[in-house]
Amino acid sequence: MHKDVRVYNNSQSAGDKKICNLLAQEIDSHLPEAENKIWHAHPVWFLEGNPVAGYSKQKAGIRLMFWSGAGFEEESLQPGTGKFKDASIIYTSAEEIKSKHLKRWLKKARDIQWDYKNIVKRKGVLERLK
Repeated sequence: MHKDVRVYNNSQSAGDKKICNLLAQEIDSHLPEAENKIWHAHPVWFLEGNPVAGYSKQKAGIRLMFWSGAGFEEESLQPGTGKFKDASIIYTSAEEIKSKHLKRWLKKARDIQWDYKNIVKRKGVLERLK
């Protein structure tokens, strides 16, 4: 886990810290090739410079987001609004995290990607990478 992500996780309340640490461990385990850093003030994992997964503190809980998650066709993930292809789930306790679901979603995060890395260059137009 990147040291800045550890600082982010440690700044959360005890329950949220437990969620964040578990998510970070699972993501690191299933996407070992991913670069991990704080991006726009939140932990994010990148494959070849493209953001694929991350989490952030929201009023409702810890939001786990997949940048291309709308294409995962997973009932548990709520699609984002707007032109992006994201989807997410909110956790209020670490016990809600189902490792088998997370493993499946992280495999899809590797296999289904939209090119967010070049969205500015393409003037907001997303293209499918995989």
